[in-house]
Amino acid sequence: MDLAFTTEEQSFREEVRAWVKASLPADIAHKVHHALRLTRDDLQTWAKILGKKGWLGYGWPQEFGGPGWSAVQKHLFEEECALAGAPRVIPFGPVMVAPVIMAFGNKEQQERFLPGIASGDVWWSQGYSEPGSGSDLASVKCKAERQGDHYIVNGQKTWTTLGQYGEWIFCLVRTSNEGKPQTGISFLLIDMKTPGVTVRPIKLLDGECEVNEVWFDNVKVPANNLIGEENKGWTYAKHLLSHERTNIADVNRAKRELERLKRIAQTEGVWDDRRFRDQIALLEVDVVALEMLVLRVLSAEKSGKNALDIAGLLKIKGSEIQQRYSELMMLAAGPFALPFIEEAMEAGWQGDFPGGETANAPLASVYFNLRKTTIYGGSNEVQRNIVAQTVLG
Repeated sequence: MDLAFTTEEQSFREEVRAWVKASLPADIAHKVHHALRLTRDDLQTWAKILGKKGWLGYGWPQEFGGPGWSAVQKHLFEEECALAGAPRVIPFGPVMVAPVIMAFGNKEQQERFLPGIASGDVWWSQGYSEPGSGSDLASVKCKAERQGDHYIVNGQKTWTTLGQYGEWIFCLVRTSNEGKPQTGISFLLIDMKTPGVTVRPIKLLDGECEVNEVWFDNVKVPANNLIGEENKGWTYAKHLLSHERTNIADVNRAKRELERLKRIAQTEGVWDDRRFRDQIALLEVDVVALEMLVLRVLSAEKSGKNALDIAGLLKIKGSEIQQRYSELMMLAAGPFALPFIEEAMEAGWQGDFPGGETANAPLASVYFNLRKTTIYGGSNEVQRNIVAQTVLG
């Protein structure tokens, strides 16, 4: 098996690297490399820079305005962006709902929604999880009743990532209680400025309000915002989940953070500890293995095969790797990683932190935040059951 990139692929990598270096604002890259707080403007600025280049929808086919890149090109683009310190592309619009609109939306919906996603002008949120319906999405209760040319939506979504910034939200809603739970779910696009939509931030362990509750109180949604057919939303949700699992793996962020871990270990004087270096080596082997698995899934998607069978493995391994590198950073920094200083997440923070490196100040916050990774997107326990059933039989 030849795992070397071709001359054309290496040339493509150099092109991407040069463009990102010239286009990525230095202040944003500094924040990313030092795990500092990114604002909505930071995230949106980078999204619009990518959108202007035509690369925000980097996984899109040419027929919908994308670059039509191969699986390897997409991977190289993600890797170069991550290593340069670019913020992660917020996936809900370009990576998650856009492929659903392309595959199952009608022409009017494609022309209406895709341009705003491709440009980075419209911020999308995901309305899947509910209280009691997280990993078991088929049990969603948020209800949409058809009344003429509208749906009336009532219910609640929770753990809505960055929902406080959302302008549109794609939701799984219950339109029927007949038959199996999966058969009564529909896929609905909702303008979050509609009367009756309320967003309530949830403060997490790291002091951030990264997730939210979203309430729908008699929200009137035009029926032409329904994607595909009524009660077929579960089929569309499964299509989306394969894209979500690949994104959750976040292998290129792991490669960047692996290098950050090495820098911290060297700065803190534990790099020469062979037992500690063994742990870094074990982590690096896992990151390389995860990268190979991501490429396998992307190749399967390109050839039209069902990648969902192993997509759960990406989520499991990717989330465990994220937790592991945050733990090793804490161990490397020792006592100086322990204080949880919320202010240290701000760029330019100059608080009194005797004996500790500036890079250590946000470590506790990152560690707390990454406790979530084995739970969101379908808990790892549930994912293992799914993999056992679909892969092992």
